[in-house]
Amino acid sequence: MSVRVTRAVARRVLEQLRRDPRTIALIIGVPCLLEFLLQQLFGRHSPVFQHVGAPLLGLFPFIAMFLVTSITMLRERTTGTLERLMTLPLAKLDLLAGYAIAFALVAVVQATIVSLLAFGLLGLDVAGPKWLVVLLAVANAVLGSTLGLFVSAFAQTEFQAVQFMPAVVFPQILLCGLFVARDEMATWLRVVSALMPLTYAYDALAHTAAGNLDARFALDVAVVLGCIVLAVALGAATLRRRTD
Repeated sequence: MSVRVTRAVARRVLEQLRRDPRTIALIIGVPCLLEFLLQQLFGRHSPVFQHVGAPLLGLFPFIAMFLVTSITMLRERTTGTLERLMTLPLAKLDLLAGYAIAFALVAVVQATIVSLLAFGLLGLDVAGPKWLVVLLAVANAVLGSTLGLFVSAFAQTEFQAVQFMPAVVFPQILLCGLFVARDEMATWLRVVSALMPLTYAYDALAHTAAGNLDARFALDVAVVLGCIVLAVALGAATLRRRTD
């Protein structure tokens, strides 16, 4: 890998995003809208909103970044841009790391804005440090981005990329513990849940919201970071220059 090349790729991706206001609106506006609807649905002082508001603060960016990144990378292949880039002295890891860094910077802006809205205007409160919730939201957004880069290799069209949402993201949301505590699930569901990265992302956010920054929290963060690295490595292994 080359730091100079990776930085150039990240700069190029950021320039593309800057010229695409609709994508920026999707990345930043949708999580804000969902958090606002959640507060309006349950009420400002509702224990339900206070319980799930912080975990969803990190899950919403995960969903948005997964969708945007998978479609963006697929578009690079279908338009021939990726094929032209790969003729340059550019390693696959340079390309994917550049994308991950660019979307990580976007995630910082995204998570900061959503957190300011939730903790300020919407009245969300957590027992743990609020800045840690923001960092976890950024990590989840990066996780969504790297998973989006990985699964985009298996899509032929943008419609197929969108279909990976119910195939990859929705099962993780259902089994992460948001709707039903994992201890109350059937044994085989707990086993499947333990193999999903979003389970650990949700668990870390829930521990932060409750102020329980224990060894289990550290393990959750380590698993999320490990999944990010693994997704980048798998993305590099499956990256194709173009879609036929």
